[in-house]
Amino acid sequence: MAARTLTITLQPDWRSALRAAGHRAQAAHYQGETLNFETPAAFFGRLTERRWAVIQALLGAGALSVRELSRRLGRDVKRVHEDVSLLAELGVIERTPNGGVICPFEDIHVDLRLQRAA
Repeated sequence: MAARTLTITLQPDWRSALRAAGHRAQAAHYQGETLNFETPAAFFGRLTERRWAVIQALLGAGALSVRELSRRLGRDVKRVHEDVSLLAELGVIERTPNGGVICPFEDIHVDLRLQRAA
């Protein structure tokens, strides 16, 4: 399988985002994966600076235990575990069968456009 990619988008119309993802999924080859947030507040509320640090530490690092990830980040294990749980729920990282965590994506792209309110 080709390297996995993730595109994070902000699109208020989640139905359109879902339809677009469905059309891409029908393509003959892998088009990447998409994670959509409906509002900037939802995006920034879920993907905080510390959670981005978790993602950055995992990119290309292979599987790590939460304890090792906490050591590398210089953070409390309990707080890193909470961040890992949320990121796994979002699908940005994955848990391994032996209890570790991994970021399966080679590339993560954020497509963020803010416009003046109508």
